Amino acid sequence: MLSKDIINAVKTYTQNMTNKVSLVLQTGEHEKRTELKDFLTQVCSTSENLTLVERDDNLRSPITFYVEVEGNNNGIHFSGIPSGHEFNSLILAILQSSGTELKLDSTLTNMVSKITEKLHFEVFISLSCHNCPDVVQSLNQFALLNQNISSEMIDGGLFKALIDERNIQGVPSVYLNGQLFANGKIDTAQLVDKLIERFPYIIGGDENEQLPLQDVTVIGAGPAGIAAAIYAARKGLNVTMIADRIGGQVKDTVGIENLISVPKTTGTELTGNMQAHLSDYDITIKEFLRVEKIEKGYPENKAPKKLHLSSGEVFESKTVIIATGAKWRELGIPGEKENIGSGVAYCPHCDGPFFKGKDVAVVGGGNSGIEAALDLSGMVNHVTVFEFLPELKADKVLVDKAEAHDRITIIKNVATKEVIAEEGKVVALDYEDRATGEMKQQSLSGIFVQIGLLPNSGFLQGVVELTKHGEVIVDEKCNTTEPGIFAAGDVSTVPYKQIVIAMGEGAKASLSAFDYIIRES
Repeated sequence: MLSKDIINAVKTYTQNMTNKVSLVLQTGEHEKRTELKDFLTQVCSTSENLTLVERDDNLRSPITFYVEVEGNNNGIHFSGIPSGHEFNSLILAILQSSGTELKLDSTLTNMVSKITEKLHFEVFISLSCHNCPDVVQSLNQFALLNQNISSEMIDGGLFKALIDERNIQGVPSVYLNGQLFANGKIDTAQLVDKLIERFPYIIGGDENEQLPLQDVTVIGAGPAGIAAAIYAARKGLNVTMIADRIGGQVKDTVGIENLISVPKTTGTELTGNMQAHLSDYDITIKEFLRVEKIEKGYPENKAPKKLHLSSGEVFESKTVIIATGAKWRELGIPGEKENIGSGVAYCPHCDGPFFKGKDVAVVGGGNSGIEAALDLSGMVNHVTVFEFLPELKADKVLVDKAEAHDRITIIKNVATKEVIAEEGKVVALDYEDRATGEMKQQSLSGIFVQIGLLPNSGFLQGVVELTKHGEVIVDEKCNTTEPGIFAAGDVSTVPYKQIVIAMGEGAKASLSAFDYIIRES
């Protein structure tokens, strides 16, 4: 199953293993077990410190295995064949179990280590989901940090009965001790938020870990935030970056062909390159955390700003660069939030396979909506595109392809009104014909929302001036209305939300922050 190139690459990674690791495979019969065994045998062939063991440990299935170190189950389980996007999850689990350092902020490490309850996470994934590995890998690291925590990756494609039993229609879907914990468009930062909500005792109490006064604090780690942090570090400034995840929205982008000098790349690849560039500099990175509040400097606005994090940390910074980007805009209609992960989705690449052979809708007629319809048309029975305006906003080449496709129907000049669900699953979408006012209903099994982005600026209310749409108002030098606070990228009023523009704006914001520090010091 693994090519020679992949095996050689894994050999390079495993040559520095310090602990012997066994992959313990449950005995029994399953149509996929031979394939899984061959797969694991190839993985174990890459190092003398890796061993495949077959044992009856009463695991979920004959295609379930776990990672064992020095005779102990370390809590990391896989049910299915972790190939595709999940191959990295397996290799990282092996390397980290063998002693490779976990690259987690010490504050997050301390919080996870404080949990005293027994927690077993089940992460239902699709091998085509590029968001799922982040969740799997983070929960695996939590298991390594705390023996009370265990995590299991479950390939939904191989456990269809379980998927049907739990009415799962979107990935990743995370269960904790058998109960739904989080589903739909989730990331590690949201998991951390939910842990804090459930176990509030894990935050605070680490005064020795508080950061000293920073020169520049960058909030966000997309193209704008990373560019800002690198430019600030190159100026010799003391820099901290706070982000829910490295890469931001770019990480969800499948194909990128308009980043000048890079003819073609992917969001995952670009994110990896940006992260590697970050590591060249002495930048404090606090990933999977949020800034909950910014206090302006008093008594004068030019005094340092005080930042309050979701971890309970509080520290001061001479300047702040807001680069929090944007998130998928929601429809805001009844039944939408209640059915996220049960028929309402925002990522066709992740959740499309769950609707194979079914009828679905795409709401939104811009480039992202029409691209989603074309993508889904290869998996589902039929796609209906709903567009609010009388004409589609997408590029003509995309519109032509969609209109010519026999499994795509386009309905324009309509307003979606309500998501209809029965027994926990979406069954229809109510909409209004804007020309006549007539109410109609479309029977379907899934709704993919593609209506643009919403700035991540909620925590800035009362701190800087925002537009009615939530964008941070900036001037030509990325100054906000608050001295010492700058903004760049999709969260700001700068037009044309493009990667190359965000990078340029991030660099500009950082240079402006440097100039501010020089003038005000």
